[in-house]
Amino acid sequence: MQIQLMTDSSADLPKDLKQKLQIITIPLFVHFGNEQYTGEALDTVTLLEKIEASNTLPRSSAPGPHEYYQAFKACPIDKPIILLGVSEGISSAYNHAKMGRNMLLEEEPNRKIAVINTKTASPGLILLLNEAADKIAEGYGYEQLVTHLEDRVDHTITLFVLRTLDNLIRGGRLDKVKGAIAKTLNIKLLLHASDEGKVEVLEKVRGDKKALRHFVDQIGDYISNAENKVLAMTHCNAKERAEDVLQQIKQKYSFKQIILSDVGPVIATHTGEGGLVISFFKDK
Repeated sequence: MQIQLMTDSSADLPKDLKQKLQIITIPLFVHFGNEQYTGEALDTVTLLEKIEASNTLPRSSAPGPHEYYQAFKACPIDKPIILLGVSEGISSAYNHAKMGRNMLLEEEPNRKIAVINTKTASPGLILLLNEAADKIAEGYGYEQLVTHLEDRVDHTITLFVLRTLDNLIRGGRLDKVKGAIAKTLNIKLLLHASDEGKVEVLEKVRGDKKALRHFVDQIGDYISNAENKVLAMTHCNAKERAEDVLQQIKQKYSFKQIILSDVGPVIATHTGEGGLVISFFKDK
């Protein structure tokens, strides 16, 4: 591939797609107290078991600018690089990547390195990386592809439905009293990635089945025709649940391609077990 695509551990790429597209992944980190793991060194099931046995929620963190500098420098000097990583709105990774790029450009100013704020993660990154690879195959050059991807970022919709509120409560993202009431009333949260790339609540729904119906129905708020579109979905240790929802999506929308993948440990610290995330490009 004449352009090197890069991402990070929040992309949750299926292994076959990662290998096919020859994507380089820069690891993010998961911390349990004094223990630190890279996103690739810890599987999601083990992470969920550790969360269940622990009194505190793990946290994720980004690599420093030097790690990005090293990753960029390791690529051939004449090969343009495009990094599509986790949203600036939820991680310092984007700013660290820009700093690493600038460090290398001071040494090698003729390098072509684009660091794009995707305003998404997980299936949103799968969607954008898949789109990038398709356009490279069509013959897009570096500048043309960067412009195209920046436009696609503005059209990327990322929606979440959570089965449990435990991670939000234990992580301090949801008040314990409000969380306890919501759990008692069987309230499920439907969330989305905002225009700034932050995760925000769209709707509170009582009951899991109703929440999943609303989750599927929301797609129609953004698209009128899915025939030429790709949908990516990731799930947190809930393949059967994900496949059931995908069947509902297929019955209602005619996406040309659907990509399903597991949530990795970095994103699992936020979604909790059973969480589902989908991404697709909205109509212009």
